[in-house]
Amino acid sequence: MANRTKTYCGAKDATRAMMALFVLAFGTVAAAAQQTDTFPSSSTIVVTDKGAVRGIIDDGVREFKGIPYAASPTGKLRWESPQPRSPWKGTLDATRFRSGCPQVARYGLTEAGYDEDCLFVNVTAPYDEGQPTARKRPVIVWIYGGAFVGGSSALYPLTYMAIAGDVVVVSFNYRLGVFGFMAHPAFNAGSNGNYALEDQREVLRWVQQNISAFGGDPGNVTIAGESAGAASVCMHILAPLETTGLFQKAIIQSAGCVQHLRTVQESDQIGLKVAARAGCGDQANALSCLRGKSVKDLLEAAAQVSDGDVMTYAPSVGNRAVPLQGTEAMALGKFVQVPMINGGNRDELRLYVAYDIQAGHPITNDNYLAHLQGVYGDKAAIVEAEYPLRDFSSAPSALGTVISDYTQNNGLNNCVYLQTAQAAAKFVAVYEYEFADRGAPPVTTNPGFEMGAVHSAELPYQFPHFSNTTTLDGPDLAPPSRTLAIQMMAYWTSFARTGRPEAPDSPSWMPFKSGTDVMRFEPGRVGGLRCQC
Repeated sequence: MANRTKTYCGAKDATRAMMALFVLAFGTVAAAAQQTDTFPSSSTIVVTDKGAVRGIIDDGVREFKGIPYAASPTGKLRWESPQPRSPWKGTLDATRFRSGCPQVARYGLTEAGYDEDCLFVNVTAPYDEGQPTARKRPVIVWIYGGAFVGGSSALYPLTYMAIAGDVVVVSFNYRLGVFGFMAHPAFNAGSNGNYALEDQREVLRWVQQNISAFGGDPGNVTIAGESAGAASVCMHILAPLETTGLFQKAIIQSAGCVQHLRTVQESDQIGLKVAARAGCGDQANALSCLRGKSVKDLLEAAAQVSDGDVMTYAPSVGNRAVPLQGTEAMALGKFVQVPMINGGNRDELRLYVAYDIQAGHPITNDNYLAHLQGVYGDKAAIVEAEYPLRDFSSAPSALGTVISDYTQNNGLNNCVYLQTAQAAAKFVAVYEYEFADRGAPPVTTNPGFEMGAVHSAELPYQFPHFSNTTTLDGPDLAPPSRTLAIQMMAYWTSFARTGRPEAPDSPSWMPFKSGTDVMRFEPGRVGGLRCQC
């Protein structure tokens, strides 16, 4: 159990230039997904390995959206590894986002979608007038989160990261849930349960083949992600035979690479339940039956089987896609040994406590111990003594703090982040952090208790106005949080450039050697943090 004593170092104001870039980027808005036969006058053309694409020049960047990186995974390609996309004739319109992958709406916030033709990549690069690709820049490939069942690249405006860090930023869509992470005995053994990871690796190969044309350096690629996207980064690190050479650095925001996952055989049982609910319980023809079902029917069957468990469609371990559990792979050094930024948020799981309350499951002083027993079993009384209600303003905030520090059945906790650092640091440079801005914009509607720096609260600091929707209507950051966002972006993008996170007029971030080597990100108090687990 975490028992942390905090110490801080002061941080000076960031540069005015970085603040100007932040304000500039805060004005960007993502376009709606739609094709058109007319192009804006400020257009720009790049030739990829499959044909020419036309993007736009705007706000100091060149943007290309909705470039196909693989064939549409429909029909007989449903539950197959991504297949090559055929070349196109003429110039492809790459000025608007295309469809996200199929998913149900969640938490009354995220948007449902049913279009399987969704494997698209986006590129945003700083614009050098006259010589747009003369200098090869570092590349950051962003993998979105969404509990393995939701999300879309259209939710993340890339301009701020590209300009502030002078980097080329890539985002993309990958298959989700029942289509991307569900296992079933009828699926190909090498990829079973991990078709989404195969999509992501296809993007990394696309980057190797094409990013030079956009001004990026294919030899200096950082893969980065948050939540399920960060867990995906972990899975790529844990599959050296599949991914070595596709990236040189990794950023893991809120996921533990040593979190125990289901084996493929265990995940097969979930797939069998989904198939049965969809009317495909006969294993002799299950694959053809499942391929004949509508997207909506499969999404509904998968949601019924999941019943809200965020780990139901997590990646599976034990095949080519993810050969070993993280604890075993890292102990043996059998992982892609690249420098890492790794960490998470101080109050991660207060968000899911809020969701429970919103769903009509109150957490009170009277049932606090019962909730602890549901998580920690016969150790609940010991946990309660370490986290007594008198130390908190409410029972929900107490429960959220406890499970954010450690919970065995969920990879969103600060102990598993620390354990990941401890394992990886024996082989590579790890830069460990905790995001602790309790003044971050709210992630959900007010649940009636103090949420703080919950899961995903850091995303608006990297993607201005992030709101989990394509409207990008999140609030402006308060001035202290804006300064923190500038510092964080400087650390993140300098790491992408050199493998060392640095920021102007800010504390030195030392490689992890023990629990005293954790960087705390809180307005006005960026600096050292002492952690134990």
